[in-house]
Amino acid sequence: MNRMLKSRAFKTTAIAAAVMGVATVAHARDQIRIVGSSTVYPFASYVTEEFGAVTEYPTPVIESTGSGGGIRLFCNGVGEGTPDISNSSRRIKVSELERCIENGVTDVTEVKIGSDGIVFAQSSTNEAMELTLEQLFLAVAAKVPVDGELVDNPYTNWSEIDASLPDREISIYGPPSTSGTRDAFEELAMEVPSEEMEAYGGEAYTEIRSDGVYIDAGENDNLIVQRLSEDTDAFGIFGYSFLAENPNALVGTAIDGVEPEPEAISAGDYPIARSLFFYVKNQHAEAVPPLYDYVDMFVSETMIGEGGYLGDLGLIPLPEAEREQTRQKVADRAKLQVSDL
Repeated sequence: MNRMLKSRAFKTTAIAAAVMGVATVAHARDQIRIVGSSTVYPFASYVTEEFGAVTEYPTPVIESTGSGGGIRLFCNGVGEGTPDISNSSRRIKVSELERCIENGVTDVTEVKIGSDGIVFAQSSTNEAMELTLEQLFLAVAAKVPVDGELVDNPYTNWSEIDASLPDREISIYGPPSTSGTRDAFEELAMEVPSEEMEAYGGEAYTEIRSDGVYIDAGENDNLIVQRLSEDTDAFGIFGYSFLAENPNALVGTAIDGVEPEPEAISAGDYPIARSLFFYVKNQHAEAVPPLYDYVDMFVSETMIGEGGYLGDLGLIPLPEAEREQTRQKVADRAKLQVSDL
């Protein structure tokens, strides 16, 4: 239901005014604005639709901008034209929170909503494949060790990495550099194996190849799913929820002998598992009255609990104690500090 914007103005903090040089003036509103992660997008979209259906407020506006892009918009300042919430498939970085603070966004609550696995999947027309984390790294890294030297990645076929793998061209659709899924993939699937390889001197290596084998497929993970139905020799990198939503079209790849299944992801046994978050701009709470009603709905047991609605979409619930901690942080509007990260 559309409602006219009210005339009450946002209050601008002194620090924001100092940074921007002028006071930010904006009208209060009843429609929440949300940006951020494509992985969190399906879960948040469900909650926004439910919120619009069962409350007197209009359905929140939500954009899939990627985690990094969403946090950048969120941290631009306080007031009209800036988002109220940013979804993220990784934790906010120290540098990002510091930028928030510099721009006057000084009161942010971090909300962890559940767990997710990053899957390496292909069309179900193929036989399922198993990879070690090291084999996956060797397929995507820009430079790899050959005869003890780091060279530009020469591998164009899976069987060149290991003779036990299929004689099949390596082609991988994956998220862009602004994506939280990409950040998490680099941390979990690249940092970990590279630190154990002598050629990298014990240092983490996360540069992804740019020779056409890894194809930047944009922020919309649904497009990767669509491409795999057309390019059946290729693989895709995306959140578990997209695998769960397409069980007949896609098959996941076991990594280090562990299948990408909810129990393994929740337990931390699946090697490429991560937590999902959203960030709330508390300075907007007074001028955007429905803000915390929406947040409360999102973190309710009905949504994120065992058997909750979001579980049907692929969200893997946190342990009960962690869910309670999340709700307490929301109730307290706990202020995220740089020292917390």
